[in-house]
Amino acid sequence: MPSPDLCTEAEITVMVHAFYADVRRDPMLGPIFNEHVQDWDHHLAKLVDFWSSALRGTGRFSGTPMPKHAALPGLTPELFQRWLALFRETTAALPNRAMGEQAHMLAQRIARSLWYGYQLNRNPDAVPGDLARG
Repeated sequence: MPSPDLCTEAEITVMVHAFYADVRRDPMLGPIFNEHVQDWDHHLAKLVDFWSSALRGTGRFSGTPMPKHAALPGLTPELFQRWLALFRETTAALPNRAMGEQAHMLAQRIARSLWYGYQLNRNPDAVPGDLARG
């Protein structure tokens, strides 16, 4: 449950910027993100808004991430698992442990939801697999 007392905006900004700096350098994820994100400053600002809404309940984020993710070619469970592993490394290093745990839990739900939606978009008649099975 989002709470303004969980963390500060500065903590969210640090988390988002640290995580996506790692993503951009990652040999698996970096090429995908760098190909599809044209304006990193704008994208990071939207992601800070997203996590501010998710963790603090600010309501600053508006958008529909599913269609943008569903349009990407060739996503696999391994890519989502790598994203989650990098996110876990970032959240585990946060001094605010409550924020880190809440963000990690939400990231797992988000990844599962995006992977499920991605599969349904690609093959609406198939039963989607989970991230562990593909």
